[in-house]
Amino acid sequence: MQTKLRFIGFVVVASLLWTSPTSAASQRAKATLKVGTNAKHLKVNYIGTASWYGKEEQGQKMANGKRFDRNKLTAASWYFPLGTPVRVVNVKNGQSVVVTITDRGPNLRLHRILDLSEAAAGHLDYLGVGLTQVFLYPLATFETASAKIDTPLVEPRAENGPVEYEAKAINAEM
Repeated sequence: MQTKLRFIGFVVVASLLWTSPTSAASQRAKATLKVGTNAKHLKVNYIGTASWYGKEEQGQKMANGKRFDRNKLTAASWYFPLGTPVRVVNVKNGQSVVVTITDRGPNLRLHRILDLSEAAAGHLDYLGVGLTQVFLYPLATFETASAKIDTPLVEPRAENGPVEYEAKAINAEM
């Protein structure tokens, strides 16, 4: 009988530990999905608490393989792929900054959606506070190529050429 009770207790504790981090993150970070006319364009916005880290993490290796520099505009997040540019807006004062996701974090048990570098936190003006409410969303990325100086302009193609219309009078006798 004691073996069964121990086994049931173990299963209950394991299930609580398994669901705790995922449910806490989903309760604190509110995700709003906006789908436009084209189903390919999905915009995700997050509202939640952000923290920052600086001197104690200086030089540590990040998830992208590079060393952390507290003077660069970077952030750690579980919600976006590495390398994603994200606009972060401080809800309390309206200031914003664009950061690049370079690391994973913060710990989901802390109920935070973003860890910013010290430089990014300075732009948002919450270094003395430590935590702030933020609104964040990913920015669209696309690659452009500059035109060469000697490249001539291309004339637009005329698909069907000029169109002529003819009007005829209809003599309807009744």
